[in-house]
Amino acid sequence: MNYTRLLPALVLATAVAFAPVWAQAPPAAVLAVQGDIASPLSLTADDLAKMPRETVSLPAPDGTKIVYEGVTLLAVLQKAGAPFGKQLRGKVLSTYVLAKAMDGYQVVFTLGELDPEFGNETILVADKRDGKPLGDKQGPFRLVCPNDHEGARSVRMLETLEIVRLAK
Repeated sequence: MNYTRLLPALVLATAVAFAPVWAQAPPAAVLAVQGDIASPLSLTADDLAKMPRETVSLPAPDGTKIVYEGVTLLAVLQKAGAPFGKQLRGKVLSTYVLAKAMDGYQVVFTLGELDPEFGNETILVADKRDGKPLGDKQGPFRLVCPNDHEGARSVRMLETLEIVRLAK
């Protein structure tokens, strides 16, 4: 039997069979907020777009400005039920946020440094840069820490915020 005559038909049949799989849109990016909190969350870009938005401008190496847009880390953590304000006292002050990236990179923030009554540090969960969605190597979500002197805690490709309470 001459299989070279069947090859085009086999290729076409394979393409038709797998077309529905190939045509599916990639799954929506999700930011997981989990750990020692009242209401664990899975937030999509649409969820973040519905929350109060802020912008942060940072200097670019060429002297121009980069404008990031997103939701404050404080607002995301409050939505998940993390303790702030009058709840952030005593043993609860040992609570921290472990931010994890898709590539395994991790950084830590304390709740005290984020709380308006303590450190009042504004950290942004950004989903846009200069008005456009973040690129593959930056997003879909990125932490932006405008007051850090080094960019080491500005986690790109952010996927998880884990709240850890040391003293219970």
